[in-house]
Amino acid sequence: MLEFHLRDFLILFANFVILFFALRALLFKPLAEIFKERKTASVGALEEAKNLTAKKDNAVAAMNAEIMAARTKAKASQNALRDEGVAAQKETLSKAEAEAGQIIEKARKELQAETQKARAALKADVEAFSEEIVKKLVKV
Repeated sequence: MLEFHLRDFLILFANFVILFFALRALLFKPLAEIFKERKTASVGALEEAKNLTAKKDNAVAAMNAEIMAARTKAKASQNALRDEGVAAQKETLSKAEAEAGQIIEKARKELQAETQKARAALKADVEAFSEEIVKKLVKV
């Protein structure tokens, strides 16, 4: 049977207490501090990662907004230039049409003047021809 001796119990108890305090001082406290530092570092890194992600998201949103503003500005500029080009084209076309109309009108006037001259010359020639024909007919 088992015998219980007070001396053995006290030696075991003293051994337990000495080992408890020694291990606590040498092993448990340093490990607890390492775990605490590790947890603090990981939590800090996670917070920093969250902050950096939020900054990145904000920067991406700002960049997208700037890109959209630049696209809108470019589109407006393109439309303005297109409208300006169309207006210049219409103006040039209307000037060309007006100039062509003036040239045509001038040509008509010149043609009418030439026609008048030709009629006048032919009228004079017709009178001379008719007198000549009459003279030739009368001589016969």
